[in-house]
Amino acid sequence: MEKVFESYIRTTPDRLWTALTDPEIRAVYHFGSRITSDWTPGSRYELVNPRADGPLCEGVNLEVEPPRRLVQSMVALWDEDVRNAGTSRVTWEIEPVADSCRLLLTYDQLPADASEQLYGGWPMVVSGLKTWLETGERLTTPGSLMYA
Repeated sequence: MEKVFESYIRTTPDRLWTALTDPEIRAVYHFGSRITSDWTPGSRYELVNPRADGPLCEGVNLEVEPPRRLVQSMVALWDEDVRNAGTSRVTWEIEPVADSCRLLLTYDQLPADASEQLYGGWPMVVSGLKTWLETGERLTTPGSLMYA
């Protein structure tokens, strides 16, 4: 299964890349969760939330091409159902368009019967990212409130 999410964001590719890879900025729009990595191809990353019992997900940075493309394997860890889905892939593609960027998030290599828990939060993440980059404000979403 594959899920694709697209947004146009008034920002620069460098600022968008920083928002994807900086742990403090990521926490602003990704439900309070911080991502840590050294952002080199083949390196590991981990997404953690201070209110969660353990990492929410982890994986490997498969392709790292700042500020245009980031491809990551992902293993969701927040409960047994999502852990059983195995490894999936997240691809972030940034394309400059005039004074904005097209952000294309492709979440694939999911099992055909994947739980909506695995992909249902991505629209809130992308919307929160857009809102923060364009206004400096946090978007209040059900996912954000989960760890408030």
